[in-house]
Amino acid sequence: MFIVDKAAPASMNQALPVPKVIFFDIDDTLSRNGIIATHNQATLEALAKTDIKLVISTGRSKAILPADILALLEADVLDAIICMNGQYSFDNKGLISHYPLSAEQADKIVQLCQTSQLIHKFDSATHIAWSGENERLRDFNAKTPNSIVDPLYYQSNPVYQCSVFFNNQFDKMQEIDFAQDDLKLVHWHHIGADILPIEASKARGIKDVCRYYGVDANECMAFGDGMNDLEMFDLVGYAVAMGDAKQELIARADFVTGTIEEHGIQSVLEQFHIAS
Repeated sequence: MFIVDKAAPASMNQALPVPKVIFFDIDDTLSRNGIIATHNQATLEALAKTDIKLVISTGRSKAILPADILALLEADVLDAIICMNGQYSFDNKGLISHYPLSAEQADKIVQLCQTSQLIHKFDSATHIAWSGENERLRDFNAKTPNSIVDPLYYQSNPVYQCSVFFNNQFDKMQEIDFAQDDLKLVHWHHIGADILPIEASKARGIKDVCRYYGVDANECMAFGDGMNDLEMFDLVGYAVAMGDAKQELIARADFVTGTIEEHGIQSVLEQFHIAS
């Protein structure tokens, strides 16, 4: 499946300009249930032999990036990773950019979570630190070495975002005016969302990486499926929504393609005459 959405009505047989950087979301774009699809890994390995830079752009904490994604960075298949919704970017040489929460922002977020009676977590470069624990979290923490319970962790460590979990996206925190505190609530799942500074986004991380490589965002492509991809789609030259993406994101896409299982990424790359 490959659908031209709002792209220029050029001939489908005409090769489109090859992007200089391709940004990939992880969950439900490259990977399903935390594991990269075999055909997507093969595509990344093929692309690594070209001049195109390959960069991950994810909302995930650096501390819990999937092992298969980190292995691709270590093997120089991937060039860089933007994580925590643009709050932290790095490559094999080290840090590219980062934007820790201020003490005032972190304190305000804790206040909002406590008022809403929500267990929450703060993400650092090395850990995810929970404010409390329940049966589900005890099981998760037992299997995740970098996941800890420490409600005061944010007071003595740089943290970059907070995550909250509830029964559905309209269950809690809908009445809060985050903007009055220069914050925002960004849903990445129907039961989960991140609380971030209002200026934070994957787009900011992409701007940092583009400066790092000396390219213009208009020369770049991005694949995604979720609400935290909106700003990324507005920035890049070629925004591609997966077939099972949120409708709000599809409306902002230049192209809509198939799902992971339908080899959606490969369909688009073929249109750009890129080896995949």
